[in-house]
This record gives sequence, structure tokens and C-alpha cells, in this order.
Amino acid sequence: MQTHAPAKLNLCLYLGAQRDDGLHELCSLFEPLALADRIEVSEAERDEVVCPGVEGENLAARALAALREAGWDGPPLRVEIEKRTPVAAGLGGGSADAAAVLRLAAGEVPGLEEIAVGLGADVPSQLTPALALVRGAGEKVERLPDPAPHALVLLPDGRGLSTAEVFAEADRLGLGRGAAELDGLAERLRTAAGAGASPLAYPELLVNDLEPAALSLRPRIGEALERLRAAGASRALLTGSGPTAFGLFASLEAAAESAARLGRDDAIVCAAGGAEVPR
Repeated sequence: MQTHAPAKLNLCLYLGAQRDDGLHELCSLFEPLALADRIEVSEAERDEVVCPGVEGENLAARALAALREAGWDGPPLRVEIEKRTPVAAGLGGGSADAAAVLRLAAGEVPGLEEIAVGLGADVPSQLTPALALVRGAGEKVERLPDPAPHALVLLPDGRGLSTAEVFAEADRLGLGRGAAELDGLAERLRTAAGAGASPLAYPELLVNDLEPAALSLRPRIGEALERLRAAGASRALLTGSGPTAFGLFASLEAAAESAARLGRDDAIVCAAGGAEVPR
């Protein structure tokens, strides 16, 4: 079988206090993109996850191992991942791949959400890729109505930026909000996005609290944000802990025209909404 693992975008990210487990409380809107890894699954003699061009431990392999530990008795599988989402870009590509593997056991293994939480903060939201209000450190996921059509231009940085280092820099800079403020922002986001509006309808809520920390560690991200604004983006932000910058546009046509003005071969134009995946 073939499936897709849509990239994830943080339309906003509000930072809260650090928890006892070392993670931070967050309030964010996650949105899937049409940009997606392609995954082919076939029966094999033993479980194997293959992802050409990606070195080191693969989160999808950990997901498959976690399913076996939970008692899943499906046949041995070969999972081959064709990467289309840039690696270490703040777009949740590895988490999306892991969630796609977990979906193979949907209805057969109880507690997939708990398994997802154990794999990483972004994995639970990707079990069912959709616009979602995400709280906690990523484990609390509230699905929202699909938004009106819009499009994006992504500007990857080409070199990863450590999530842990960005959060540590945010702490050093004294960034963050109190619990009551996060609750209030969550309610505003729920109201603004709850009617299916495009995020272009509530630009004042599209903020990434980690942006100053990422800029402190990688100043050239600021150049990408300025270029997106100059090229006509209605809003330009960092996604997640970076280093990818993105610009929001009302249509794919407007996004494509803007990308052409940027003159960057690595610019990615895509629609919001996610590739179709099994539910």
C-alpha cells in the first residue's frame, strides 16, 4: 500500500513555562500541508524502515518497534519513505512519518495516542492530520474545522536548528507566558479558527514566541522573513523552532508569483490542507 505523511506547519506558537519533565507548555495551531512524504509499505521477511538520504535513528522505525511492543501482530513490513518534506526544518516530517506508521495499526492496537506521545511532541497531532489547537507539550490535540483555502511559500534554511537549543535560548532570553495568558490565547484561537476561517482572517494571532530565540541563534532567518514580506506575503513567520520561514497567501497563484520574485531555487510553494491519508 501507499500512503502520505503530510508536513506540519505551526501557524502560531505561544510559549509557556517549563514543566517538571523539562518540556514547555505550549499553545499552537498545527496545520497539515499538501507537501508530504510518500510512504510505500509491503510485506517482508522482517521489519525494516528504509529512508534514503536520511542518516541516524528514524522515528518511523521507533514507531514500528513501539507497535510490536504493544502487541501488534501484523506481518513483518518493509516501510520505504520517499522524503519530500525537508529534514530538520521545523515541519514535522519525521513525526508525520512516525504517525503514518502508527496508522497502520489503527483499530488493532489500543492506545495509539499514548504510543504517539511517547515518540515525540509532534506525533499525536499527526495521527489524524488536520487543523488542530495543540496544548500541553503537544499531547493535547483538539481538532478544528478545515480552514478556507490558502497557500504558502516555504523557505528552508538548508541546515537544521536544534529544537533543544532554541528552547534553551528562549529560556535564556526570558521568553514565555503565564498559564492564564495561554488559556486566553487558546480561547481566542478556538473562536477565530472555529468557524473555518482562513488564518489570513486573524493575522494578529499568528505569532511565534520562539522566533527571537531562533533569530538569536541563526540571524539569517530574519533575511528570509524580510524577503517573504517584501515579496507580498500577508504574514511571514517561523514554523516551530525553525529554521524554515513561511509566508501566507490567499491562493496558490499568488504564492507562486511571490516565489518567482524571490529568486530562490529552494522555495517551496504548496497549498494548506494536507495530502489524503487513510483515516
